[in-house]
Amino acid sequence: MKKSILFFVLSIVALNSVSAQKNLPIIKATSNLVDIKDGKKFQKSSWTIVPEAKPDVFTTSSKEVVFYTDIDSIKIKVKQDENWKYDFIVLLNGKDSAYTQVQFKPSYLSILKTAKSYNNSTSSSIPKFEYQPMDNLSLVKIRQDLKLDSIAGTGSEVSKIINLLHWIHYLIPHDGMHGNPEVRNALNMISVCKKEGRGLNCRGLATVLNECYLSMGIKSRFVTCLPKDTTDPDCHVINMVYSNDLNKWIWIDPTMDAYVMNEKGELLGIEEVRERLINGKPLLLNPDANWNRQQTQTKQFYLETYMAKNLYRLECPLMSEYDTETLNDGKVVKYVQLLSIDDQNNSIEGSKSKLNNVVFYKTNDSSFFWQRP
Repeated sequence: MKKSILFFVLSIVALNSVSAQKNLPIIKATSNLVDIKDGKKFQKSSWTIVPEAKPDVFTTSSKEVVFYTDIDSIKIKVKQDENWKYDFIVLLNGKDSAYTQVQFKPSYLSILKTAKSYNNSTSSSIPKFEYQPMDNLSLVKIRQDLKLDSIAGTGSEVSKIINLLHWIHYLIPHDGMHGNPEVRNALNMISVCKKEGRGLNCRGLATVLNECYLSMGIKSRFVTCLPKDTTDPDCHVINMVYSNDLNKWIWIDPTMDAYVMNEKGELLGIEEVRERLINGKPLLLNPDANWNRQQTQTKQFYLETYMAKNLYRLECPLMSEYDTETLNDGKVVKYVQLLSIDDQNNSIEGSKSKLNNVVFYKTNDSSFFWQRP
């Protein structure tokens, strides 16, 4: 009896929260599948009517949304306000009322545009980035055991960088469902993947590729690309690789086998891609970019949605070296995080915090973060 009363009370509360908008529009349906036109994008059978949800919420960043049931439709003008909501009812088979709510949610690209400003003063309190030399014995072993000279080829420096990208992408599949091995260097992670028939997450792939580049004398860092929402566990890790021939950093993503260019076909770095996304300038993605040979990547999804979300904050180790994140006794790993001055999570320039054996520096100085090796 008590459970029935509680369910009744909760239902009334839910209905009252929806009913703040008087005289809710009603559309009819005999199928529980709904087509949605979200702005210019039409999504066939993308919405399932769930009468039990009170309300069932659909979020959009578009200016207009249209719901099409099998016998009815409703067009909704969306107000570009994070507090805006629109309620309506889908009456399923003439008896089940599905309370539905449309909410405005800013696009990831529009959120990224709020974090465009940096304070490029000298970050004198933070140590400079360093790169382990290729004659390090562990790096020499990687180069020899993996036969990287043969894989990289005899072409230009850029062609070697791209060849190594393709090789790692096809050697190790992306596996975001499992953590990386405890010993996180290229040779061990490749060995574990072969032995266990598994892959690595994006951080593992970028770590392996980073050590391969260093072993070839190519300066590289792996960069953690983070969203604005600090509670969002989804981020992405890619490489920034320095080309001496081009005299610049370039964007390399082993998970998606991806690199990025401008309208002239010139390779771009992470800083340039971020700026072009914010300023609406042309970007080109290599046509063979893909996830695990199963999903082709597009500029619209990969750059304007997924990476726009994850380019809000950026972080990388101060020392790019072999075995960077294998946690040995007494080892301290230092990271630098680049924050815009618009980021509410930013703190005093050059601030430093320590957690166990990890040190974090924060900076608003983009020129420091993107300094050339």
